[in-house]
Amino acid sequence: MNQLTKHIDNGSFWVMVITVVLFVAAIFEKGFTHDLLLEAGVFLVSAKLMVMSYKNGIVSKHISAQLNDIQDGIKRIEQRRDS
Repeated sequence: MNQLTKHIDNGSFWVMVITVVLFVAAIFEKGFTHDLLLEAGVFLVSAKLMVMSYKNGIVSKHISAQLNDIQDGIKRIEQRRDS
């Protein structure tokens, strides 16, 4: 859970929780009928967006760390050049 909260903000987390709750409610309300396929499709799209959000958070932090390393390298080169 700690790993999840590093990359997903509170708003996105609560959207996930509400989506799951609404999907489970739809199962009990609609039963296992044709309409459930539509609900399942909506749920899968929501789940895919959540996974993409999580992966984007991880990639963003990784790119930020790499950019910081590059920036530090440039500063070291400039310091050597100036001295």
